[in-house]
Amino acid sequence: MMKPVRPKKALGQHFLKDLQIAERIAATLSDYKHLPALEVGPGMGVLTRYLAEAGHNLTVVELDRESVRYLEEHFPSLKGRIIADDFLRLELSTLFTSPFCVIGNYPYNISSQIFFKVLEYKDRIPCCSGMLQKEVAQRLAAGPGSRTYGILSVLLQAWYDVTYLFTVSEDVFEPPPKVKSAVIRIVRNSRTELGCNETLFKAVVKTAFNQRRKTLRNSMKPLLGKDCPRYSEPVFDKRPEQLSVEQFVELTLLTERCLESANRQQQ
Repeated sequence: MMKPVRPKKALGQHFLKDLQIAERIAATLSDYKHLPALEVGPGMGVLTRYLAEAGHNLTVVELDRESVRYLEEHFPSLKGRIIADDFLRLELSTLFTSPFCVIGNYPYNISSQIFFKVLEYKDRIPCCSGMLQKEVAQRLAAGPGSRTYGILSVLLQAWYDVTYLFTVSEDVFEPPPKVKSAVIRIVRNSRTELGCNETLFKAVVKTAFNQRRKTLRNSMKPLLGKDCPRYSEPVFDKRPEQLSVEQFVELTLLTERCLESANRQQQ
């Protein structure tokens, strides 16, 4: 029998040892048993066990070779469905040709990138849940006016309803992390299109929050220049954390008109 996997700091590994919490995380996908599920970073399979017992059609992706060998020995039912690779580099559309869900005890060092990747497949992923650093979870769920409301809050909430489910103490991990964790669930909302150019929307959100302490009149200058005639409009008196998703859509439409006007003047 293989020894337990040694947690590796470079991979951000903190193995969950509380089985009740693992069972609660698995239950976040209880409404989606009809869809395949992809578990990210299963480690020694604490969460994997409950997902399998619940009857999910499960595939797991694990970068750590030692963990892969452990999973192969302890979860023979997953034969052929253990992917030894980096989730962030996977082409998910080749793995799943129909909708699927994502779940995991996500490594702290890549949790934000994981959700950015989920956004790339928003039309394929109706639900994503799991555990991550508490501060990141709060950021994802934060609404306008919050100090933690930021780029990923807006981009994610444009397409998903985000629910902060519960906080997890440090002492249920081996080794214990230096921060608390939290479990969240995001569920695809009814939006089918933004009503503006999606690429420009992302650029507007990122530009606005790059100088979040400044008003939009100042923070949007990298996109709109110094002399945009629309700076007199009230929206530019606000700071980015004051704007809802819908207001960012409106700001994107305004930005598009400004850029088109500037281009015409240059021609």
